[in-house]
Amino acid sequence: MSAESSTSFASAASNPSAAISATDSKTASSAVTANAPAEKPADEGSKLKTFLSVLRRFIGVADLAAVRFSLPAQLLEPTPNLEYWHYLDRPETFISIGDSDEPLGRMLGTLRFWFTKDLKYVKGKPCKPYNSTLGEFFRVEDSSPPLKHAHNSAPSSSAASASGDDRMVKVSYLTEQTSHHPPVSAFYIDCPAKGIVARGFDQLSAKFTGTSIRVVPGAHNLGIFITLQNRDNEEYQLTHPAAYLGGILRGALSVSVADTCYVTCAKTKIKVILEYLEEGWLGRTQNKVVGVIFKYDPENDTMTKVRDVPEKVVLGRIEGNWQDKVYYTLGGQAFNKSAEKILLIDLNPLHQVPKAVPPMEQQLPNESRKFWQGVTDAILSKQYSLATTLKQEIEERQRTKAAERKSQGKEWQPRFFTGALTPVGKPDLTKDGEEALKGLHEGRFELAPNAELGA
Repeated sequence: MSAESSTSFASAASNPSAAISATDSKTASSAVTANAPAEKPADEGSKLKTFLSVLRRFIGVADLAAVRFSLPAQLLEPTPNLEYWHYLDRPETFISIGDSDEPLGRMLGTLRFWFTKDLKYVKGKPCKPYNSTLGEFFRVEDSSPPLKHAHNSAPSSSAASASGDDRMVKVSYLTEQTSHHPPVSAFYIDCPAKGIVARGFDQLSAKFTGTSIRVVPGAHNLGIFITLQNRDNEEYQLTHPAAYLGGILRGALSVSVADTCYVTCAKTKIKVILEYLEEGWLGRTQNKVVGVIFKYDPENDTMTKVRDVPEKVVLGRIEGNWQDKVYYTLGGQAFNKSAEKILLIDLNPLHQVPKAVPPMEQQLPNESRKFWQGVTDAILSKQYSLATTLKQEIEERQRTKAAERKSQGKEWQPRFFTGALTPVGKPDLTKDGEEALKGLHEGRFELAPNAELGA
């Protein structure tokens, strides 16, 4: 799940003064960083105690994401929010979604992407990145070889086959913070070589119960929408389940999932129900996921539980550990009675692929890594008081600019997407957005400065 919020855990042509002021501010902060004293970093236990003392003020608040509270820098991961919330942890699974000639094979390809898109939670610890600011954006270009399998592969052999080629395929990712109240970002993933695009709005809603934080998709977050242009524009909608950040009182943060989510393709009339089961025998964490793949009627889509699906429409079943290995079976019989359990994905050898971003000198002042560079440098240098000050200056600058727009009756207009919250669920690119992605594909990173900055 992805969004900018105060509880994210478990990412100038016509107004040159705006860009100049941001550049001057960063130059000044760099000079101050060199002179600020280093401080002793707090241990993890102290960090959690401080974090818990902040959260206790919000017990019972309906949505933490709507409450703008500022955490001290020593509690933050030195990573921009838009970079952290990134679905290409393993880009080879994304670019391989449409490779199979069989509709069921393509749905299995979609599930491989699903189980690898948040590898950060499987391999890393939960963390709190920087809050995104209005108009901030992040872009990245990855090159990966596709998963190896034959184009006419049957579903049972689509996981791994000796055939295929090792050519590198480019996939580009662009995301922008389009709204501040509510905090929403739009994203667009593009792979022209394979004819695959994905898009959506990221927004979280969160509530602290006193022992854990429950995070669910916000009202504008309808999931990830993937289009296979070379497959008659098949569209897949992947909805996000609720997640929980636990272990706060124990001092050992962990992410768990205990909810139901769905993957649907109306054109092929194939649907997947995935049920995440958290607590096992004697309350032990099991990280189990079970699911069913079946034919459905898009005009009468009423089945929402695995147990509701009659065996006669079942194409396959899913079972495994979403932090370890996930298997599937073909046909309608129960998973444990199937003679052949086929590996869908093994997460054990996988790690997040490093992100290839434009060089710092070719990034704009409101591009995530450059925008937060002063704060990041201070945190990495253990100058936490300075980092907190710089972060607060950014937050105050954003409030000032918001007040100016309000007094002038101006609405914020995103640069790379046509609307802050529209079209519903599926953002469209502007000409600038199309050009930014095209530049990534061609290795051209220069962009004209923004006409207006949000912070």
